[in-house]
Formats: sequence, C-alpha cells, structure tokens
Amino acid sequence: MSGFGDPAARLLVLGLAPAAHGANRTGRVFTGDRSADWLYRAMHKAGFANQPTSTHRGDGLELDGAWVTVAVKCAPPGNAPSPEERDACRPFLEREIALLAGLRVVVCLGAFAYQAATDFFAVKPRPKFGHGVEVAAGHMTLLCSFHPSQQNTFTGKLTEPMIDAVFARAAELCA
Repeated sequence: MSGFGDPAARLLVLGLAPAAHGANRTGRVFTGDRSADWLYRAMHKAGFANQPTSTHRGDGLELDGAWVTVAVKCAPPGNAPSPEERDACRPFLEREIALLAGLRVVVCLGAFAYQAATDFFAVKPRPKFGHGVEVAAGHMTLLCSFHPSQQNTFTGKLTEPMIDAVFARAAELCA
C-alpha cells in the first residue's frame, strides 16, 4: 500500500505497515482506526492536515507539506511486520521517497520505522531509538515517536502532549 499526501511534502511520516482493521480495510494508510485518530489530530494541530480525523478515503482529509506512508506495504500476519518483510518492501519505499524531492524531516513512528529510515538514509552508527530522539541524516532530520498504537496510548507510554511535541518540532524543522 503506497502512502498519500502532498507531493511537495517537507515532512514524511513513516509507520510500520497497514493495519488490518484500519488501512487494509479502508485502502489508505493510517485511516479508520485509533492510531489514525492520534496521528491526524497531532498533524492537524501542527498544521500538516486540514482536519483532525481520517475515517475513510473520501473523508476530505488533505495533507499540507506532509506525506504519510509505511515501511511494509502489506498488512502482515498478526499485524506484526518482520525485518524480512521490511527488507522486501524497501524498493517500494525507496521509489516513494525518491518522488518527494523536498523532504527535510522524517517522523518515525516506532522503532521498526526508525530502523527502516536509518537503513534508507545510511545512518551509522544508529543512535538508540527513543521518543523525541532527533537524528541527523545528511540533509534530513529523523524524529522519533512512539507509535500511536492502542498498546502505547492506552498504557500512557504515548500521551497527546508527547506526540504533539514531536509534530511541533517537525513543523519547526520544516519551516
């Protein structure tokens, strides 16, 4: 599943894989599930989305200066992508990123997405993943966020102020 957004994006939001009951059901990444609720509310607050929700493909959501995609392009078994699936999908991610010539910032939603981004941008050594970690990758900045999964949001590992801070910082870096 390819991403979507503004072809002139300065911000790339990189997730893991299409969620079985979200993107896989709706046909658009981060759409129709609770992760989408968290993501687009934060993106809207930071000025990257015209509305705070993403419920279905024709819901009117438009991104401004942002592109949202995933490292693994198919919903994996058990909703848990493997490193092998990430590696197999890398050529698709490479082509997608190559079309986004204005990118300056990548928000990595989770350690899995962070690994895909650091591999893609050849970051070595790879700093340890952590929420709010900022990594220089050539002309790009990688910003880390815990994934807005129910596992993280229901337990308080990721809070609204935490994800808001990541997207506020992304907006600063994209300006």
